[in-house]
Amino acid sequence: MTSIEAGLPAFDTLSRFSLEDKVVVVTGSGYGIGRQIALGIAGAGAKVVVCGRSEDKVADTAETILSHGGVAIAVAFDATEKQDCVELVNCCVEQFGRIDAMVINHGVIEVNAPEDLMEEQWLNVVHVNLNSCFYCAQAAGSQMIDQGEGGALVMVSSNGSLTAFAGLAAYGASKGGVDQLCRQLAAEWGKYRIRVNTINPGYTDNQMGGRPKKSLAPDLEVDIENLTPLERRGRAEEMVGPVLFLASDAASFVTGHCLVVDGGYSIL
Repeated sequence: MTSIEAGLPAFDTLSRFSLEDKVVVVTGSGYGIGRQIALGIAGAGAKVVVCGRSEDKVADTAETILSHGGVAIAVAFDATEKQDCVELVNCCVEQFGRIDAMVINHGVIEVNAPEDLMEEQWLNVVHVNLNSCFYCAQAAGSQMIDQGEGGALVMVSSNGSLTAFAGLAAYGASKGGVDQLCRQLAAEWGKYRIRVNTINPGYTDNQMGGRPKKSLAPDLEVDIENLTPLERRGRAEEMVGPVLFLASDAASFVTGHCLVVDGGYSIL
């Protein structure tokens, strides 16, 4: 037996990715990427708080988890309302006694050339994508600080924070803000053993990012498949692994990191 083989039992690699008995809140989990993340995290053993604006959709996600033997509750809330975010965390604690991780996954896109972008479009995108991300992080982080046991926040950002897409000035700026918020919180909350990271998906087949390119104005269309090294769009379920990694003990020394999951699009 080699020395490496002899040491293997002391470090159970797969168990590091387990979320067994962890309490995880997943916002925007009624459909698309958020739904897949909620299902995947439940499959890793977590107790999941499924939440979003649509009561019917989050209830459906929670019911799917329950029907497969998992543990979940559904909470309808509006992430753009700060008090809703506080009450969401309170609901989680009342139901499960604590919060171990939060996946902040909600967003909106407004497509318009910057010279034509309306003020209300700009404000809406920044409020939904950035302000509400802070509201959720603040509520969850404050509870984690009070608990004194650390925790993990995973924000779903975008590769739009790293490269420019025509017509997405507000979206790119808001997601750039999310990336910097991640780094700022990671720096300030590290002393509380709270890790803060993002995943940055590219174009993904889901209700927001997977829209047919013909829905964009003709001069704003992007041929994503031919501009991506893997020659396709991502799938919502492909975001589960990166989130699971960042939320789990497998990433216990990872914080302030933006994990790009875009098939290589942003490297070209």
